[in-house]
Amino acid sequence: MTDLSGRVALVTGGTRGIGLATARALAEAGATVVLTGRDEARAKEAAASVGASGLALDVTDAKAVSSLVRGVAKEHGKLDIVVANAGIMEDALLGMIKEELVDTTLSTNVAGTLHTVQAAARAMMRKKTGSIVVLASIVGEHGSAGQTVYAASKAAVANIARSAAKELGRSGIRVNAVAPGVIETDLTAGLSEDAKAENAGKTPLGRLGRPEEVANAIRFLVSDDASFITGQVLGIDGGLVL
Repeated sequence: MTDLSGRVALVTGGTRGIGLATARALAEAGATVVLTGRDEARAKEAAASVGASGLALDVTDAKAVSSLVRGVAKEHGKLDIVVANAGIMEDALLGMIKEELVDTTLSTNVAGTLHTVQAAARAMMRKKTGSIVVLASIVGEHGSAGQTVYAASKAAVANIARSAAKELGRSGIRVNAVAPGVIETDLTAGLSEDAKAENAGKTPLGRLGRPEEVANAIRFLVSDDASFITGQVLGIDGGLVL
């Protein structure tokens, strides 16, 4: 297993699914982990289940994100790893997209990710080292009917990673993205069994992904094993988009 002993990690949106699996994977590798969620009680409960600390955070609030990141770095003396996982997904056909859906999706997925990356970079620049991973999606890379807003937001997230990597590389900070396919989480729980079977059938590996499989890839990307990898968008989709 990748050794992250002595590292301090922050995972946003860490109360369930990929975020919680990531917090667990980093903690199991030896990192000191702080996870966040919108609800403080739920964040603390989730954190306790993986041996982490839990804090409340709304990533759409830039000042709150900056304050929390500074607080974590101050308390632990540094911040080595940040996983910007917080995000939402709501489907709508093009003709049915409401302004509220656009505002909520972009403020959470795009602005929230940008706030997190910006705050993480500020904290990491003091040590001239660090690794940031953001959560994109294969939908952002290839599009999907009924998911125009979500696809746009995740395409933006991927390019936040690419652009930040170019800017922060000389400061010793790596930035990458993962682009999961159809993963068995709360976000996909609403899919019918037929829809799940259809997606599995389109995937060369013949099944849906598990949160732990995304978490393991993230654990690799933030480790020294990936020390010469930055600005990449790693597809974790079982070959769905081949």
